[in-house]
Amino acid sequence: MIYLQLFYEFFKTGLFAIGGGLATLPFLHEISEKTGWFTTQDISNMIAVSESTPGPIGINMSTFVGFQTAGVLGGIIATMALIIPSIIIIEFISTILTKFKESKIIQYIFYGIRPASTALIAVAGVAVMRTTLINDSREFSVNYIALAACALLFFAIRKFKLHPLVYIAAAAVSGIFLEY
Repeated sequence: MIYLQLFYEFFKTGLFAIGGGLATLPFLHEISEKTGWFTTQDISNMIAVSESTPGPIGINMSTFVGFQTAGVLGGIIATMALIIPSIIIIEFISTILTKFKESKIIQYIFYGIRPASTALIAVAGVAVMRTTLINDSREFSVNYIALAACALLFFAIRKFKLHPLVYIAAAAVSGIFLEY
């Protein structure tokens, strides 16, 4: 039964999360609330691990949730459930687009999908920010606010065109310093 539920939840996520991995975050929050398989803090940890490992973030997170919930088979089922809708949709769209690629209606449909994708990613960003900046007691965490200020500083000095490893190392040192 758990395998069927994993498949259903991640198939639904794969079907409606247009825009990539971060667009899956609102669906993950919904799955978390509905099933209790993982917490909001787990989502933050999944994002950190998924961003630092090779592969698409949505795939990494679905594999993690499936594995945490039902072992290796659960990880495989959750991952397959997330990608199957994309395969079906891509196959369908490629067939249609070859026939109707000059159609104004098709162009308008894709033009309309852009704001939906942007909105899903924006909701994910706000959820991550809220989870990161507010601790469990619903009070702002000074360390996280200072870390956000460091991130803004790094963003501001990007005009110096330093190697990305400099920014990664500076962020790591900032995070370690602020945590202790």
